[in-house]
Amino acid sequence: MSKVKVAIFSVSLDGFGAGPRQDLQNPIGVRGLELHEWVFQTETFQKMINQNAEMREMETFQKMTGQRGGGRGIDNDFMAASFENVGAYIIGRNMFGPVRGPWKDDSWKGWWGANPPFHAPVFVLTHHARASLEMEGGTTFHFITNGLDSALSEAKAAANGKEIRIGGVSVIRQYLLTGQIDELHLAMAPVLLGEGEALFHGMNLHQLGYRAVKVVAGENATHVIIKRVDY
Repeated sequence: MSKVKVAIFSVSLDGFGAGPRQDLQNPIGVRGLELHEWVFQTETFQKMINQNAEMREMETFQKMTGQRGGGRGIDNDFMAASFENVGAYIIGRNMFGPVRGPWKDDSWKGWWGANPPFHAPVFVLTHHARASLEMEGGTTFHFITNGLDSALSEAKAAANGKEIRIGGVSVIRQYLLTGQIDELHLAMAPVLLGEGEALFHGMNLHQLGYRAVKVVAGENATHVIIKRVDY
């Protein structure tokens, strides 16, 4: 059975998983990139950027590539492990891009260039239908309009026993509330955003059956593993 998990999801000290007012210049909301400074300094991320010329030239990513080479250590180990044994992804439309409402055309193909880093099927939750989008490197975006359960069912079929990774604040919240996430790896970034998308606002994780089982101090973030008690 596929394990459903959240991995390397960065959260500020005041509980925000993204900043406010997402747009083309702020893919994770205003100041949202600060949550991921620990990621940008890892060898795994720098290799990913350097191997993708299109991503390297995109304005969105230029500010992330200042530290060439990247570092090894605990943060990098978590980053590298997050891509292992993943058979499918489920993300929200905001994570795919800043386009709102009905799709005007098929011109927007994500933040990541022609060869996104997923290399697996990605199921995008949306209210507006769109044809599947096949990219280089084994990534295909499928746009799911009939809800969480349908997306998870399709992801499980595609994953063929491998893990399913959930991304995006709203999508993570929805799957947590239904108890369908087995494990979360949160990277606590030493940042106070003050506003944005609060990951756990109004949610009682303890009552939902989740427990923190491991804490590891990395070089630039603190890694917290949370599991559903019956998993």
